[in-house]
Amino acid sequence: MTTQDRYTLNARNMSVFYGSFKAINSVNLDIERNKITALIGPSGCGKSTVLRSFNRMNDLVPSARVEGEVIFHNQNLYAPHVDAVEVRRRIGMVFQKPNPFPKSIYDNIAFGPRISGWKGSKTEMDDLVEHSLRNAALWDDVKDKLKASGLALSGGQQQRLCIARALAVEPEVILMDEPCSALDPISTLKIEELMMELKQRYTIVIVTHNMQQAARASDYTAFFLMNAERAGEIVEYGPTGDLFTNPKDKRTEDYITGRFG
Repeated sequence: MTTQDRYTLNARNMSVFYGSFKAINSVNLDIERNKITALIGPSGCGKSTVLRSFNRMNDLVPSARVEGEVIFHNQNLYAPHVDAVEVRRRIGMVFQKPNPFPKSIYDNIAFGPRISGWKGSKTEMDDLVEHSLRNAALWDDVKDKLKASGLALSGGQQQRLCIARALAVEPEVILMDEPCSALDPISTLKIEELMMELKQRYTIVIVTHNMQQAARASDYTAFFLMNAERAGEIVEYGPTGDLFTNPKDKRTEDYITGRFG
């Protein structure tokens, strides 16, 4: 397997600034294809900033600036000619708080394909909606109420609806920013089980504060801390089992055992 086949995303000396403040300092990170990579570390260390850099969501913050490269299909996503909207279609995002649109369940799923210029028939859209909901393990819950508001679903169902909505535009990568922090333990386990299924078809990167979740659900883990200049840096990155059972850096061990953070 070539390096290109093995990895979906490669951050190369990536630094992120908000105005003159450097939030992320020279991150190098290779995201393996069809695996779940967890980003962990204390609040404020830049995990979500790194995640949002992978699909140019930081472009929406006027003061944000990214230096270095994020490589996707041999292309730097920050090259001048790259379309940020197309980047976000191919690298989808699920946020911390479930955020269904105030539309029907059906229209939540159909929205992305429609604004992307959907040319298929109504029957084909019906099939896409069903397929996306099935992939998000939500179809059996909602198949008889597709015209009902997405806001009427439970919190866990709303988050799965948001995952289905992300899947509908057929991305290659799914970014998840603390997707279970607003959910109860049963809903959290359902989302984790769903992630394990989805990685057969997608590459997943997740930010989580939950050490048990990172240990249960991810294949690789990157541990971030702030340096003396208050910029986020990677302390350690590797297979999750190794990082949790035999960390190479004392700071990693202290964090995952709860001594700080």
